[in-house]
Amino acid sequence: MKFLRHCDILDNVNYNQKYVMGVNKGGMITMNFLKSQFSKFTGFCRRVNEKREKNTEKYKMTNIFLTFLFPVFIVLMAELNQGKYPSKLIMFIVNKPSIMFFNIIVSAAVFSVLCLLFKKIWRAVAVQGFVYFALSITELFKFGTNGNHLIMTDMKLFKSVKSLTSFAYIKITPILVIYTLIVLAYIIAVFWFNPQVKLSMSRRIAPAAACTGAVLSLFFIPGFSTPVYSFFDIDTTESDNAFLLNEKFENNSFLAFFVQTASENIANKLREPENYTEDVIDDCLAQEVTKADSDFKKPNVIVVMSEALADFRVFDELDVADEPYYAFDRMAKEGHKGKLVVPTFASYTVRTEFELLFGLPVKSLKDPSMPQRMLAQRDQPSIIRYYNDMGYNTAYVHPFGSFFYSRERVYPTFGFKELIFDHNMTVPVEYSGTYISDKTVFDQLEKLIEDSEEPLYVHTTTMQNHQPYNTGIHDNELDNYLENVKITSDALNDLLNNLEKLDEPTLLFIVGDHFPSFINDESNVYEKLGIDSTNCSVVFEQSYYMWSNYGEDFSDITDEKFSVFYIPYIILDTIGAPKDTFVQTMLEKMEQLPVYSTSYDPAIPNDEEIDLLTYDRVIGSNISG
Repeated sequence: MKFLRHCDILDNVNYNQKYVMGVNKGGMITMNFLKSQFSKFTGFCRRVNEKREKNTEKYKMTNIFLTFLFPVFIVLMAELNQGKYPSKLIMFIVNKPSIMFFNIIVSAAVFSVLCLLFKKIWRAVAVQGFVYFALSITELFKFGTNGNHLIMTDMKLFKSVKSLTSFAYIKITPILVIYTLIVLAYIIAVFWFNPQVKLSMSRRIAPAAACTGAVLSLFFIPGFSTPVYSFFDIDTTESDNAFLLNEKFENNSFLAFFVQTASENIANKLREPENYTEDVIDDCLAQEVTKADSDFKKPNVIVVMSEALADFRVFDELDVADEPYYAFDRMAKEGHKGKLVVPTFASYTVRTEFELLFGLPVKSLKDPSMPQRMLAQRDQPSIIRYYNDMGYNTAYVHPFGSFFYSRERVYPTFGFKELIFDHNMTVPVEYSGTYISDKTVFDQLEKLIEDSEEPLYVHTTTMQNHQPYNTGIHDNELDNYLENVKITSDALNDLLNNLEKLDEPTLLFIVGDHFPSFINDESNVYEKLGIDSTNCSVVFEQSYYMWSNYGEDFSDITDEKFSVFYIPYIILDTIGAPKDTFVQTMLEKMEQLPVYSTSYDPAIPNDEEIDLLTYDRVIGSNISG
């Protein structure tokens, strides 16, 4: 907002003479010189403001035109910035005139509030112009980065903008520069011609309140927003499926999509269930518990959530070779391989991470993009606490910034005894491309096992295979991605060899958090495969691998696919750990409802018991704990 501050100097400059501290000739500017420069500057400001004051009256029609045109202008520029070329925008206006009219009405209401608030219209133009176009640019870069469109909850990530820029596709194109300059030119024109609202404060309050109320009603009052969206033919399809959301964006355009999804998220905010009582929670829990195995070994448990790991061999059309996955195939041959359903695609890693750390579905929380931000301000009954109670040492390893997704603030409440991020790793750090390598992460896991006197439970979320994939030795993103997977396989194979030699029983589990995004590829892989909202379930299915160095029997694990949040209970059951009523309940629930995910299948009905238990443990009183 430097532009606003500089303009305010012109708009409100103080013409009184001021004393400026001066110093001697010994090398610094004298007081007289500073006075002279300040006098020149104030004189320039005076002349500009005098000219602008004259323009207010001299160019009344121009000012009326600039003022009333602005809501239309900024909507067109924000939308034009998405389609890149005017022809695409024109076709949208022709096909969806009611939606464009909705965008303009909302823009006009916001603009009216700002004009009545600031009185000087150039300030309203500058603020709304900056916000609208900044959101438009952010949407452009976000979709270009991971194939997901901007929603209001993404604003929470702005605190981590430094981390975001490390993997975002930020490409300043000539056309983006031109559009930005056009918006800036409009703001300068309004500043120069200087239209103003000539109403007293008392006469501005009522219309400002009315416009503010109308805009806020769209977000907070479904009884108002629902008929409005229907009248303007805005797509209100409810789903957290990334492909459905992308289709909604195409139907609604940028601004209508952003407003509608924001109001939808607010309306769907998680609230305490009406039947949330101690008796009801007790009725949800299993009455009998399977005892722990008599030969429970307390093995080390290593959970690896591998960034963007996905087996593209499931698509026969791509003819992907086995070589990049050779170490994973080794795990499958020597241990167990199965299929999991993850709750996200291309981004929002913390959804899958939440399900692994809590053993609870994000569907029960109404599919927030960042479920960790919904947690009650208290110690959390995460899966880690089961291992703490069994006498394990517990650790979390993530080779990236601790502040991203607020992990350094939130994760200490999960019960981890040690948190290791990029700045406090205890092994030599190597990079693979932009990120810390998986080899370094696996070395850190081995170091933790070596240093721990107790059996170890460790969860790691890797970063090596995170986007972008447009840099590398190959011409297309898929081949560069597979090259990175091969590097992970090499590191994993070494880890397996080292664990085989270890005299401590150790179980290793690996799954990818989501399929990667190839949005910047000239020939997008998913488009080539014809994947859309009608057949996208395949990209929410992830292969998982379980392996041990002590001959663990995996034969009791189902071959059917199931949601990833059940995995913590499968691991506890596999190693023969003691169970409480909650663990037993979730194992039984898995047999009744193996897949519980909105992204995978929006038609899956809500399960009252799972939803109640999830609310209880995440937000409620933890009656089930």
